[in-house]
Amino acid sequence: MRARLTPGIHVAIEVSAGQAIARVATATAAFVGRALRGPVNRPVLITSFADFQSVFGGLWQPSTLSYAIEQYFENGGREARVVRVVNGGRPSTLTMPVPHGTPLTLEACCPGTREFLRAAVDYDNISAADADLFNIVVHRVRAPGSEHVEDQEIYERVSVAPDSPRHVSLMLAESELVRLRGPVPLERPALTHRGDGRAFASYVSSNPDGDDGGPLTDYDVIGSATARTGLFAFAEADTFNFLCLPPLARETPTGASVLLVAKRLCRERRAMLMVDPPAEWTTPAEALAGMRNFHFASDNALMYFPWIQGYDRLRGRFESFPPGAAAAGMLSRLEAARPLWNAADAEDGPLRPGLRPACAVPEEWRARLANAGVNTLQAVRARKAVRARTLAGARASMPDWRYLALRRLALGVVESVACGTRWVLFEAPGPELWWRLQKQVGEFLASLEQAGAFPAVPPRQAWFAICDERVNPQRQLGGVNLLFGYAATREGEWQCWLLTHGPQGTRVQQVSLSRLHSAGGRPPMDPDFDVATMLYEHLPR
Repeated sequence: MRARLTPGIHVAIEVSAGQAIARVATATAAFVGRALRGPVNRPVLITSFADFQSVFGGLWQPSTLSYAIEQYFENGGREARVVRVVNGGRPSTLTMPVPHGTPLTLEACCPGTREFLRAAVDYDNISAADADLFNIVVHRVRAPGSEHVEDQEIYERVSVAPDSPRHVSLMLAESELVRLRGPVPLERPALTHRGDGRAFASYVSSNPDGDDGGPLTDYDVIGSATARTGLFAFAEADTFNFLCLPPLARETPTGASVLLVAKRLCRERRAMLMVDPPAEWTTPAEALAGMRNFHFASDNALMYFPWIQGYDRLRGRFESFPPGAAAAGMLSRLEAARPLWNAADAEDGPLRPGLRPACAVPEEWRARLANAGVNTLQAVRARKAVRARTLAGARASMPDWRYLALRRLALGVVESVACGTRWVLFEAPGPELWWRLQKQVGEFLASLEQAGAFPAVPPRQAWFAICDERVNPQRQLGGVNLLFGYAATREGEWQCWLLTHGPQGTRVQQVSLSRLHSAGGRPPMDPDFDVATMLYEHLPR
């Protein structure tokens, strides 16, 4: 886990014009919530619940996030990006004595009472003439007095001299464990003596002045766009596909304002928001009736019903939990077994042992709930599959977006093309670049067609990619436009996007394409096709 948290220069390999576009991951979940410890307002990639325990401290009763992560991986989840948020948390401090005057005070980088740190100062390999230098070792241990070291940092020949290039403030600036608090003393800290001769080593332990903060509010989860906190911490994070928002507390659901901000984030990041049904919906009839007054619709959101029963290892009994995290884990597990475009009949797979639905949903109710946009979790696989729906409802910009598999396929295609063509930002625009970009995207869409991702249509009519003077007008200053799409399930309709790579970044807009009556129904890839017959209309967001 150390590699995931290390700051500094990171090298990322971008796809070039000569490389094939890779399919991005389509089953990574993102979580925001309260945790026992760990970095705050920074996405951390974890691949198991053991990773979560190592970084964020594991299960904690006030943390609904910890239970959601456990259920996600228990039900088949493979990757998660976790952002810890706090409400007024305070870090603990370490006081390093100085022979004369004010001590050197350090504080933990992460707030909370469970960030158990210790530090030691020595003068090894430092001559008597270098009276301003010292070495300092900082440990994070599992518990006070424990010798189980979870993380360690060593800083050699640190100085308290203000003009030194190894000044303590500069050396600790890159620390993941501690930072400087208050002024630097004029003399170096005193040697940390072993004290008890039987002890292996002596350390100064952190003071009991840390604070976990209070229960979260909607504002803590939303965060700040300027400071990149809360949900906005994901603004520049790597790709994620599901966004799970555990309740603020066991009896406190997230508010409508959080859902609205999360919906916008998911649309911008091409992800699906897992919306939990209200706890008051305890029967299929109540859920169906509740959807009539559930004023939240988005083709980038989905809902599973009912709540689930899971064993609470801290309380020693079964408890009820929201289903979103377990449902995201199930979708990740099903995708590992078959391609995304073949998952339409498998999206209602059963929960794994250890989790069970809080109420039974008879077969006749499953289809009725699906028509209302509510999917069903089951303990065993149903005899008749029901295609999973999004929460698009009647407002869906395209009929296909009402179905989860079709919507996830579209998001995956667009994200793959957007990520795999960023190399154009480093190339001079012009016809040669347009041809290379069109060829690369065309090969990617052709590979998806060959794999069976698109509806069964005649050859050369399943997809198109256009990048020439028709979509790159001369008046455009900088940037490159690419129009691409593939056939929708309804004959004569297309799923189309206009991708723009420019100095301000990458922008993707969904556009509509006329049915081409004047073009005789020819597909856009037809060489005789006139792009002037196409109509671009920005769809409402």
